[in-house]
Amino acid sequence: MHVTICNHEYCVLGAGPAGLQMGYFLSRSQRDYIILERNAGPGSFFQIYPRHRKLISINKIYTGRRNKEFNLRHDWNSLLSDRPSLLFQRISRELYPNADDFPRYLSTFVKELGLKVKYGADIGTIKASDFNGNQGYILTDQNGVSYQCSVLLVSTGLWVPQQVDFLGSDLVEGYESIPTDPEEFKDQAVLILGKGNSAFETAQSILGRASRIHLYSPSPVRLAWQTHYVGDLRAINNELLDTYQLKSLDGLVEGRLEDIAIGKEQLYLTLTELLDQNGNNISKITGQNLPGFHTDNFSLRQPYDRVIRCLGFRFNFSIFDGSARPPQSSGARGRLPGITAWYEGRGTPNMFVLGTAAHSRDYRMSAGGFVHGFRYTVRAVHKILEQRYHNIAWPATKLPISQLQSWILRRVNEASGPYQMFGVLGDIILLRGSYCEYLEEFPLQALPQLSALSGRPLTDQGLLVLVMQYGLNRTDTLGPGRAESEWTKAWRSNFLHPVLYYYNTLPTEKDMRQRPVGWPLPRPEALHHMVEDFLTEWDQPISHSQPLRRFLEHCLQTDLRAFYAESCFLLSLTSRTPPLFCRQGYLRKQGIVGNSHLWQHAREAGLMADHQRDITPGDDTSVSEYLKHAGAAVVSTMNFDL
Repeated sequence: MHVTICNHEYCVLGAGPAGLQMGYFLSRSQRDYIILERNAGPGSFFQIYPRHRKLISINKIYTGRRNKEFNLRHDWNSLLSDRPSLLFQRISRELYPNADDFPRYLSTFVKELGLKVKYGADIGTIKASDFNGNQGYILTDQNGVSYQCSVLLVSTGLWVPQQVDFLGSDLVEGYESIPTDPEEFKDQAVLILGKGNSAFETAQSILGRASRIHLYSPSPVRLAWQTHYVGDLRAINNELLDTYQLKSLDGLVEGRLEDIAIGKEQLYLTLTELLDQNGNNISKITGQNLPGFHTDNFSLRQPYDRVIRCLGFRFNFSIFDGSARPPQSSGARGRLPGITAWYEGRGTPNMFVLGTAAHSRDYRMSAGGFVHGFRYTVRAVHKILEQRYHNIAWPATKLPISQLQSWILRRVNEASGPYQMFGVLGDIILLRGSYCEYLEEFPLQALPQLSALSGRPLTDQGLLVLVMQYGLNRTDTLGPGRAESEWTKAWRSNFLHPVLYYYNTLPTEKDMRQRPVGWPLPRPEALHHMVEDFLTEWDQPISHSQPLRRFLEHCLQTDLRAFYAESCFLLSLTSRTPPLFCRQGYLRKQGIVGNSHLWQHAREAGLMADHQRDITPGDDTSVSEYLKHAGAAVVSTMNFDL
């Protein structure tokens, strides 16, 4: 039997948004890669889900701004590319688009960028294999074709329905298969297991047809506008909260799913503790087995016509054999693979997990499980791949220290990556004395491995880390006093705001483990909160710029004030060490040119000898040219060493 083997440096498993985003970066870097997709087109998950076809990802087209980077803060569907027009708004102008639009957008993304996608390749097994002393992977599809790759990038998302086993669980309908025609629920009593967006989406679709709807799960409902986690219940799906609180037959109940049982003849909910010790046959549950027999006002004592399971999805571990299977995550009820801070599978070297499947790193903390978040974590992983396998260091911008404050202000006012992946991705500023290297959107939990992952060595000058984060103070998000406006109390900010951490040395793994609860990073040598801003515009001179400058001056032990050209001119003539701003700008011909007014002012102030009047330059002559004529007596007393 002939076995077909295809060899690639990179195999990307899944042509969803995360797989295509990585495909774009690999294509741009001209790497050998293939994207394997089991279905006939990209984004197949969105051809089915959400079942009622309304996305909850914001597509805010009109922001009043033309800054493309800023606008991505409010575009939760577009992928990153070098084509400004390749945005989701080409497909839909709706704030909450129809789900059918997303696969159409992904198809456009693939076609216009020429990504290498092989459709119809249903991978059934993944095994680890030794490639020249390094662990690689062999993927085999339904036709027996094998794909060998040095690096495996798993972007399959979550699509296996999450289930809970209890007596009568076989009588429950699944979210993945329920009818979407509301008329089929006319005058029916419906019990929904779950209180996430899929549960409320289902309830909302039948709200005007069902006689009563009850939602049952272990935890109370969590509202996104209270938790700041976009995976919690969104307002677009929460109409049932009205009918519950206004007592119109619908409601929410808490209880363990493992402790319930569903009767067969009529769909009564009961508790396993009320069944016989020997395990009652589910078809023979009697009145004495029902909670209402023991507590006559038990909330769910009436029977239901239908019980629907809406418990979300889990990662498909079944395609990995023992040599290649990542462990289950410790959080998220084990639904996700366990990965390192740099998104590599634990115990599976050279296998990286992307997209929603990588959400275990920031589950219920940030937006890594959603397109507007993981498009940036995918970009970060690509930079790690470039350093590890191709010795290309993490891109960095070299800045004079005098320009650091303005660069930070630009980033906090327009950068989308740290804004969406708050507390997870941050900007790293490596201090090098008179200049710094600015690295954008590094995974914060991987900070102890910064040098190895980025290829950027540290010096004894220390580093700054810029993070966007919410406050830790629990407050009524719609009540009085919910926001802080006084810059002297910026540390009390509750809403999203920039925070800077200064470290003399790189935090260690132990430091990361022992960091304060809720903090994205260990306690630093110095910490600065920029006060939250209602407009998310951190550009005001008193509330934002001046406190930031003073913090940077404290950390750098350097005067970072900006000066007018005339002041730089005077200070350069009267000080052995003019301010840094003047040294790095004005005296390197980056300031405003000199003019006769400046020279006249200097002579009248006694700063220049009268005999030099005959060499006063014209209005278009620079200061540096004048200093050449002024003679060594003036220049030699000035030390411009940085």
